Amino acid sequence: MTATSPYLELGYVARAHGLRGEVAIRALDPASETLDTVDRIWVRTRAGVEREMRLEALRPTPKEDIVVLEGVESRNDAEALVGAKVFVFREDLEPPAEGEFFQGDLVGLDAVDANGNALGRVEEIWTTGEVPNLVIRASGREELVVPFADEFVPTVDLEARRIVIHPPEYVEAGRKGAESGGGPEDAE
Repeated sequence: MTATSPYLELGYVARAHGLRGEVAIRALDPASETLDTVDRIWVRTRAGVEREMRLEALRPTPKEDIVVLEGVESRNDAEALVGAKVFVFREDLEPPAEGEFFQGDLVGLDAVDANGNALGRVEEIWTTGEVPNLVIRASGREELVVPFADEFVPTVDLEARRIVIHPPEYVEAGRKGAESGGGPEDAE
């Protein structure tokens, strides 16, 4: 979904929980507390059915949130939602501060280096450490994984749908080694 979409992808329904229709929603960002702040979500099932759903109750756990959704009354109802993508309404969220971005707005941006050379497109965001990592892919190129920090991502232009990347040295060293036929240890 684009930056102008009324929704931001939050995560997915990981599994049914219990017998009374609860579902476990796993956020793409494990540290996200967004679900605690909204009363409704937008759900897109694997079959492509989309609908708004109201949250009736939420119980956080270390890996996911256990949620009661309006109209989901049984385990069968809950199992029908497993694998569904979960979105939040942009209008229900506080706008990001100056220089900050919703992670979902970064996915789909074209990535270029400081000289404007195409590196690929931001396809995913991995949140495995203190800062998220942008996963940049392009046909015929190795995948780039770049920390989303000012040092490596000096410019984000949502209007132009473009992000400027300064890859970490180890990535550049690996690319030089690959171009010369050797591995990173052969790079200067």
